[in-house]
Amino acid sequence: MTTRLRILDDGAWLSVDDTRQVSVSELWRLDAPGYCECDLPDLVVENFQDAGVDGRTIAVRVFGQCIACGTKSATGWVPVGRLVDGEFVDVDRESVLAVEPTEMRQQSPDRGSPGQD
Repeated sequence: MTTRLRILDDGAWLSVDDTRQVSVSELWRLDAPGYCECDLPDLVVENFQDAGVDGRTIAVRVFGQCIACGTKSATGWVPVGRLVDGEFVDVDRESVLAVEPTEMRQQSPDRGSPGQD
C-alpha cells in the first residue's frame, strides 16, 4: 500500500494521503538528547523540514525553538503518527520521542512520491 506524504503551505502542514493531518501550530515536548540543554525541551514548531515513513511510523524533521532556553534548531526524526489499517492515527505530541530510523523513506516538500534517503 502506498502512502502519499506532502509538506504543504511553506512547511506549515503535513498532509497524509491528501488530508492535512499535522500542523506546526502546536507546542511539542521533545525527548531528544542533544537538541538543547533542557531535560525535556518544550518546542515551538516553526515548520516541517522533511517527512518520511519507517514501516507504519510516519515521522518528520522539524525546525523550532525551545521556549525554556531559546535554542533554535532542526530536530532528528520525530514520530507524529502511525498507519493502522491504511488510516493515519495521530500520536500524543505532548510527549513525543525523537528517533533515528535506520531506513527512513523520505518525502521532500516539493515532490509527490517518497524516495530513498
